[in-house]
Amino acid sequence: MARVLVVDDEPGIRSAVARGLTAEGMEVEAVADGDSGLEAALTGRFDVIVLDIILPGLSGYRVLERLRAAGIDTPVLLLSAKDGEFDQADGLDLGADGYLVKPFAFVVLVAQLKAMLRRRDAALGRTGQRVRLGSLVVDPVARSVSWDGDAIELSPREFALLHALVTRPDTAVGKDELLRLVWGDEQAASRNVVEVYVGYVRRKLEVVGAGHVLRTVRGFGYLVGSS
Repeated sequence: MARVLVVDDEPGIRSAVARGLTAEGMEVEAVADGDSGLEAALTGRFDVIVLDIILPGLSGYRVLERLRAAGIDTPVLLLSAKDGEFDQADGLDLGADGYLVKPFAFVVLVAQLKAMLRRRDAALGRTGQRVRLGSLVVDPVARSVSWDGDAIELSPREFALLHALVTRPDTAVGKDELLRLVWGDEQAASRNVVEVYVGYVRRKLEVVGAGHVLRTVRGFGYLVGSS
C-alpha cells in the first residue's frame, strides 16, 4: 500500500484527492498548510507527496526546497493554478518529479502518481523475489521486513539499504557501492550518510533482537549474514 501525503489548503480538493486515492488502495494523510506539510514530509515515511504551491505559511516551493536540502528524496507532484513554462521549470529545478495544473482530471493525477511510484520501486529495488536469511525475511514487492514473524518498520531509504545487503548475503558491500545502489549515484550523498543509515537500520533490527545480522567489516563495508 503506497503512503501518500497530500498538502493543499483548499478543503474541497484536499478531501476529494484523499478520498479518491484511498479508493485506489493508497494510505493517505492530508494537511492544509506548508509548515504541517514539511513536518510530515521530513519523517520520510511517505512514498509520494502531492504538494500545492500556494499554501498558508511556507509555500510549496519552499517546502520542496527544504525537503531536498534535508536529503529527503520522496517523489513530489506539484499542483498549481499557474500553467506557465517558467513556473513548471522552477518547480522541476527545485526537485519536483511532476507538475499538474489545476483544474486537473483525477485520472491524470493518479496516472502521474503511479508512474512516480513505479520509478521509485525500480530505483529502490522493490521489484524482485522475497529474500529469506534465517529468521530475516525481506519482501521487495510488499516492501516489508520481518524477523521471526515480527514486523520491522523501515523508511523507503532504509529498506533500500537493507535490500541491497540481503541480496548479497555474507558479502561485504562498500560505501561507494551502496551509494550507487541505494542513492543512484556515488556523488548523490556522502559516505557519512551511508554510515548514518546503517545505524538507523541496525537500531531497528536490534529492537527485535536481530542487530547481529548487520555487521561492519572494517576496511570493506557492511554485510548481512545468514547466521
